[in-house]
Amino acid sequence: MLTLRFIPYEEIKGMTTKERISKIVQLTKEEKIILIEGKLGKTEEAELIKKTMEEISSKFKGLEIAEISPEEKKDRTFFTKLKDDFLNLIMGDRRGFTIIGPATIVKEIKKDPNKIELLTKEPKKR
Repeated sequence: MLTLRFIPYEEIKGMTTKERISKIVQLTKEEKIILIEGKLGKTEEAELIKKTMEEISSKFKGLEIAEISPEEKKDRTFFTKLKDDFLNLIMGDRRGFTIIGPATIVKEIKKDPNKIELLTKEPKKR
């Protein structure tokens, strides 16, 4: 059975990077596909990759990750851009989504600027 777990930004905003990474790796090890509201920071993404490499075993083959963000509108006014940047600073970067899944289930993640397609495969029976 394929399980999709949505994690709203509110659930992770108070966590440290280490706590977020541990939560993501644990859910991925449970063979859940995770959809996170917002994007991981560059540091968080690097830490996630590092932690994943440390955790790889015969049961856990790693993870696949992709992010999608709304395209920036080029015709925004100065004040609209300022307002959007200010809200991102205060509320965190909630624009877009991050999808993460175990490498044993996720066959491929195709993305273009406006969509993500997640192709899965049947997990091997244990």
